[in-house]
Amino acid sequence: MNRQLDKILLGAIAVLAVALVWVVSGTLEAHVVKAGDTAPEFRIVTDSGRTITPSNFGGKLLVLNFWASWCPPCVEETPSLNAFQQQMKSQGVVVLAVSIDANEKLYHRFIDRYKVAFDTTRDPESNISASYGTFQIPESYIIDQSGHVREKIISNMDWMDPEFLARVKSYL
Repeated sequence: MNRQLDKILLGAIAVLAVALVWVVSGTLEAHVVKAGDTAPEFRIVTDSGRTITPSNFGGKLLVLNFWASWCPPCVEETPSLNAFQQQMKSQGVVVLAVSIDANEKLYHRFIDRYKVAFDTTRDPESNISASYGTFQIPESYIIDQSGHVREKIISNMDWMDPEFLARVKSYL
C-alpha cells in the first residue's frame, strides 16, 4: 500500500512541477509592443520641463524614439529625425526621444553636439523602453492621439524618406 501511495505522490509532484514550470515560463515572456497595440502608459518630464504621456502629448501623433549617445545607428538617424520634427511639428507631430544613457554628461554632450530640436529626456534605468519590450536601439513607435501604436520602427531610418512622410501624414 505504501508503494502505491508513493507512486501516486510522485506522479502528483511531477504534474505539479510541470504545471509550475508552465506558469512561470509564461510570466517570464517580455511583452513586446507592436503596431495595433495600445501604447503602455508612462509619464515623463522632458529636459525643457514638458510633461508627456502617450494619452496627453499635445499633438496628433507622438513619435517615441528610444536611443543612446553611444549607439552609432542613433547618431546616424539624428539629423533626419531633427529635420522630420522641424517639418512635421506644425502638423501636430511631437517627437519625444528617450535616452537610456546612464552617463548624464555624455547625454547632454550629444544633445548639444547634434543640436537636437525635439523633446528629449533620460531614462537610464530603461523603465519606459522595457515596458514597450524594446531591447535594441534605436527603436521608435508612432502613437496616435487615441494612444494606439500605428507603427513600430526597429533600427535607424531616414525620417525624411518621402514614402515614410506620406504614411505619417495619412495618420494625421
